[in-house]
Amino acid sequence: MIETATDKPAGQSIFGIVAGPVYVVCMSLTALWLLHRELNEYHLHDFLHELARIPPTKLTLAAGLTILNYLILVAYDWIALRYLRHPMALPRIALASFLGYAVGNNFGTLLGGSTVRLRLYTAWGLSAVEIVRLVVILSLTFWIGLFAVAGIVFIIAPLPIPTTLHLPIASTVPLGILLACLAVGYLALCAVRHEPIKVFQWHFSPPPIGLSLLQYMVASLDLLVGAAVLYVLLPSQLETTYLHFLSIYLLALVVALFSQVPGGLGVLELVMIVLLPPGEPHRLVGALLAFRVIYYLLPLLCGLILLGGNELALNRRHVGPLIQAAGRWTNYVAPRIFAATLYLAGLMLLLSGATPAAHGRMRLIRDILPLPVVELSHMAASVAGMLLILLAHSVQRRIETAYYAVVLLLSGGIAFSLLKGFDYEEAALLAVMLLAFAPCRRHFYRKGAMLTERFSARWFMAIGMALACTVWLMLFAYKHVDYTHDMWWQFAFTKNAARSLRATAGVVVVALVFSAGRMLRSKPRPPAMPSDADLEDARQIIATSRRTAANLALLGDKHFLFNADRSAFIMYGVAGRSWVSMGDPVSDPAFTRELIWDFRELCDEGGRWPVFYQVDAERVPLYVEAGLNLIKLGEEARVPLQSFGLEGSSRKGLRRTNKQLVEEGCQLEMLEPPLGDDLMTELKCVSDAWLAEKSTAEKGFSLGFFQPDYIRQGPVALVRRQGQVIAFANVWRGADKEELSMDLMRYLPQAPHGVMEFLFIQLMLWGKEQGFGWFNLGMAPLSGVEAQPLGSLWSQLAAIAYRHGEHFYNFQGLRQYKEKFDPDWSAKYLASPGGIALPVILANVATLISGGLVELVKK
Repeated sequence: MIETATDKPAGQSIFGIVAGPVYVVCMSLTALWLLHRELNEYHLHDFLHELARIPPTKLTLAAGLTILNYLILVAYDWIALRYLRHPMALPRIALASFLGYAVGNNFGTLLGGSTVRLRLYTAWGLSAVEIVRLVVILSLTFWIGLFAVAGIVFIIAPLPIPTTLHLPIASTVPLGILLACLAVGYLALCAVRHEPIKVFQWHFSPPPIGLSLLQYMVASLDLLVGAAVLYVLLPSQLETTYLHFLSIYLLALVVALFSQVPGGLGVLELVMIVLLPPGEPHRLVGALLAFRVIYYLLPLLCGLILLGGNELALNRRHVGPLIQAAGRWTNYVAPRIFAATLYLAGLMLLLSGATPAAHGRMRLIRDILPLPVVELSHMAASVAGMLLILLAHSVQRRIETAYYAVVLLLSGGIAFSLLKGFDYEEAALLAVMLLAFAPCRRHFYRKGAMLTERFSARWFMAIGMALACTVWLMLFAYKHVDYTHDMWWQFAFTKNAARSLRATAGVVVVALVFSAGRMLRSKPRPPAMPSDADLEDARQIIATSRRTAANLALLGDKHFLFNADRSAFIMYGVAGRSWVSMGDPVSDPAFTRELIWDFRELCDEGGRWPVFYQVDAERVPLYVEAGLNLIKLGEEARVPLQSFGLEGSSRKGLRRTNKQLVEEGCQLEMLEPPLGDDLMTELKCVSDAWLAEKSTAEKGFSLGFFQPDYIRQGPVALVRRQGQVIAFANVWRGADKEELSMDLMRYLPQAPHGVMEFLFIQLMLWGKEQGFGWFNLGMAPLSGVEAQPLGSLWSQLAAIAYRHGEHFYNFQGLRQYKEKFDPDWSAKYLASPGGIALPVILANVATLISGGLVELVKK
């Protein structure tokens, strides 16, 4: 249940990037220090002894309640989808809910469940805005349920407020009244308000009263059953009623949520130990450890086994349709779940290396193995744990070499766990992870070196927290041992403290070497503009592209990123921190995925934001795989030329325009390269007159601008009247006559009304005669983007920015204009980091299109 509603945005200010992780680390260290003080009188073996004393019946009951709780959690997603009016099969809802909560409960914002949901629900047809709304409803359902349950419990079973806090209230009763009022207020709002509520740029439509009652019921059951999991594990010596315990549990849950510590680790335990009745806290720690394993770790392990089992089924010769369908969704979430479990596997090895081996098992080892083998295995297990944590990032990025390294480290971890102290439980867990991970080779297709990617501040936070927990546990486990310099050189089967000290020191050295290597890496150089050879290579690739937008590369205003054999490329512009790819990669589909990742890694190395502008809907899953968020920009209009004509009542307006311009002496003329200097001079006069009449400057990036070398690279369509050029457009042709389009369109101010419509009509008829399949009319910004209630703030800002973007393009009423040609519409998206980076990214894109910041400000 401890999950942050949304992941941290990938791009934000330096303060935002650092402040969040620093806050989390400080909260974690504070919790560990306070726990150390509270448990100072006890030893580690006291806690392990209490954990072993929990009866199997209690463990079984807790496991059963955990299963019930995860079944209840499915209703969160069901309610959210019902609110969105987006029906979906229950098995899909259950899968997204289970994997989302299994990851989110353990890792919060680091590898949050919201991201797992994003990948699954995107693959199943939900838009980015719908997924944001879904996550908001999930969070809202949880909080109103918490308000309702906590309000009632704090009133009927109040907790005393410690006087040392110097608060104006003596118990939780006033807080309970406040929370209850908020819960009742929300219910009343849903009952009486049916119109959307607008707060700044947020629009929220309250759910129907029936759905809001379901929210209360589901969230309340979730909290009550979740608390019961821990309650049944409590030692019998701890005499407390369930109602009193529930009050403490809810307060601990709120504190853990606000701490932002992944899984509330340490924070939840601290509050429970402090507020539960005084006695012997070591008995409570045993129950809390069991709760962590049953409620948090086992569901994540089940998710890993689910993925591994699915991969094994896919590898069978005969695979049914259900397994094939499952194979498609696992591709979106498998690396993220593997990264989460590998982090836990590494942490398990670190913590094991920081604690003493069981005395009885060490006696057995002493009779079988020589001391050097035990010493080296202990050190190797800890180092393997640290490397697993570091490699989890590369696994999340689907690096092929990381897959093989992880298989090797898990195999080594199994052996080292047995050799250093016969830790068969640890070895068994690693074996399960290895068996689940090994069949998943297909998910790791990216070439590249391990650990070369840029680590975010959250990943460094996760590494730091793992080290902090390891050092803290070692100090706690051996607090009765006096430290001396001689400990570094003490080698004996009984010298557990010395062995753990050396292993922890080795882990810290590995982490420091890695961090130093990251900090000392040279910053990548700014990209250079393409050379003549680059443009020639790009021209050859463009000649094989069936989509005409690839010709924008010939403007010469963009940088290129080629693949290894220079058979595909990405064209991109640079504005601020945004590196913006114009459209999808220009490539064969086989190279598209790798180029997307290459561009992302190139941006990450320099701390830039990877942005893909105007990407096709069919490639959206590839950008989701790369960890990018998507917003719909608008829709692209394509006219099927073989069915285009001027016949019929729906084409009456087009016939009239065509007839009027023909009667005025206008005619189409197609000119193929080479184009002479005299023609260029005449076309430049038309272009300059058009710019002056529109009081605008040349644009760029996603639109062509007048440049003779660019115009000369393809055919030009002219409209002549009595021999004078009154309008022109350069023409793009797709490979295999798939598509025809125009880019730069200009006309004289004195040209007859409708001249550009005439040019469109004549060029479409010409393209139909030549056997082309489609005529691309380009994108209409915001076309098909609905004003969604509860749309995210950033989606609202995107809509505002692109409404003003129509001014940059002169696109007022553009969809209505294109509709007269009866086109087919297809969605276009922006793929980029989300969160507070999005408005800056949109401004950067507008800057590129407008021709620079000065021209943007002029608008």
